[in-house]
Amino acid sequence: MNSGVRMVTRSRSRATRIASEGCREELAPREAAAEGRKSHRPVRHPRRTQKTHVAYEAANGEEGEDAEPLKVPVWEPQNWQQQLANIRIMRSKKDAPVDQLGAEHCYDASAPPKVRRYQVLLSLMLSSQTKDQVTAGAMQRLRARGLTVESILQTDDDTLGRLIYPVGFWRNKVKYIKQTTAILQQRYEGDIPASVAELVALPGVGPKMAHLAMAVAWGTISGIAVDTHVHRIANRLRWTKKMTKTPEETRKNLEEWLPRVLWSEVNGLLVGFGQQICLPVHPRCQACLNKALCPAAQDL
Repeated sequence: MNSGVRMVTRSRSRATRIASEGCREELAPREAAAEGRKSHRPVRHPRRTQKTHVAYEAANGEEGEDAEPLKVPVWEPQNWQQQLANIRIMRSKKDAPVDQLGAEHCYDASAPPKVRRYQVLLSLMLSSQTKDQVTAGAMQRLRARGLTVESILQTDDDTLGRLIYPVGFWRNKVKYIKQTTAILQQRYEGDIPASVAELVALPGVGPKMAHLAMAVAWGTISGIAVDTHVHRIANRLRWTKKMTKTPEETRKNLEEWLPRVLWSEVNGLLVGFGQQICLPVHPRCQACLNKALCPAAQDL
């Protein structure tokens, strides 16, 4: 008698638990008791698989399944917007060498589009490790002879060397210019490639040149052009998560956080700023509006 009562109690307890776990039909007390008398083994009922719902924080602070996932905050340097605004003020006169003699000023504006693009690329190749004034002089001498793919291929190496001297590493550049020009004639019908990947595959063309060529020659912003000036200033202002060792490393760091709308502006701003105020040696910190905001200035 006691065992029967005990079984009824267990069955009722199990029936109640099954109902609370989502079973569609709840066992009645009499059915549970009868079932308990038939067998001492508890009856196994299949459990329904319950879906797990993950709630995301909604924009209005309420939780909901349709809310957007939380976004991980993007790192950005302190005071960078004020620093950039100050650099714009210091560069407002546009009187640095890059403003008058940069790659966008060295080609023949009256030449056909294909020739203009070739001249842009050539000026960028010459500009590596070379001051803008020297690059502009070499481009003037080349253009005076008719600067085209055909004319360069017809010019012997000694003559080409005399025309571009004294640009930095001029002997290597003679070789690179000849090799690249031959490739352009054979593979691109005398034009330059329209992608960064194809541009950097050309002899003597690096990432900075490729991104500038895309911007000036093709009107496409493909990335931030980082030369020695941009590399130096970005590290001085702590615009990178950590100190970078190469311009290419700096470019990748900047592109992670700097809004894309500023990519086309930052090269010209920082290059001119580096030519006039944030010099490689003995920077003019006393004349810089960012003196109080620049970590490097505090160390001087």
